[in-house]
Amino acid sequence: MSRNPDHPRNAGALTVGFDIGGTNVRAGAVDAAGRIVARREARTAHTEAELVRTIACIVEELQADYEIGAVGAAVAAFLDPECEIVRFAPHLPWRDNRPVRAELEDAMGLPVRLEHDANSAAWGEYRFGAAREARTWVFFAVGTGIGATLMHGGEIYRGSFGTAPEFGHLTVVPGGRVCSCGKQGCLERYASGTALVDTALEVAGQGGFKGSALYRKVVDKRADGRDVMRAARAGDALGVAAVADFSRWLGKGLSIVADVLDPELIVLGGGVSRDADLFLDDAREEFAHGIVGAGYRPAARVVCAELGADAGMIGVADLARERGLQG
Repeated sequence: MSRNPDHPRNAGALTVGFDIGGTNVRAGAVDAAGRIVARREARTAHTEAELVRTIACIVEELQADYEIGAVGAAVAAFLDPECEIVRFAPHLPWRDNRPVRAELEDAMGLPVRLEHDANSAAWGEYRFGAAREARTWVFFAVGTGIGATLMHGGEIYRGSFGTAPEFGHLTVVPGGRVCSCGKQGCLERYASGTALVDTALEVAGQGGFKGSALYRKVVDKRADGRDVMRAARAGDALGVAAVADFSRWLGKGLSIVADVLDPELIVLGGGVSRDADLFLDDAREEFAHGIVGAGYRPAARVVCAELGADAGMIGVADLARERGLQG
């Protein structure tokens, strides 16, 4: 029987990119141009063996319809510089220097690329999104916390031990809000989705917001960052005030990054960036005034990511393609 020339198996090998979060595992079969041609999703398993099995089952399911050449896994974790070992993943079952890349390869019989989730998203933006052709640039992922990547000359900078850069844990308020990292006053405690709620609660305590629809939800601890953004979009006074404070801190954080690294471009990604129209102009203004030599030096362009929530899957799939070609 002749094969259908339009069947996806005849289109060349795809790579599968996984975005492995604490709640869901999202996967995309990605072609060489960065296009997702098929998607899958499953709940994140709570044991190491079950998580590996979940990933392997999704790949096996995709292999029924597509030629798969390699697999990439983007994880929110501390990795070794060679991206072989997960030292610690706060929201996943991998702990204690687990050789995750080798375990995934053994389970699937395919080349596997392991990568930090922010680096994966940054690579996606560099190859197919907002950072194409950028030489020295920073990816700033603002969501529950702050993830970040520094790229120079087409290479991801990892530092000596694989943890750079942790911009979200720069201390901006000595003795300030307690951070889950164990420090106080970290940038992500003032410029993240989680920080929006804390800011709204602090602002509400200053009085004058009892007419706000957001006020009761915040005081009763029923609000999240999305509620604050929605309130700001609706013109709610408390929401507007909280987002204004968020904008100020984000701009300050970006100015610190620019003073240290002097990038040509900063790409803002992560879930909070979906509402960038509410805060990005103010953050840019704070950034432009906050850098050393403001008004007398070129300043980095600050733009939004283009690939949205798919950036990590697309980026790590592209990195996996490179590994697949290496054999």
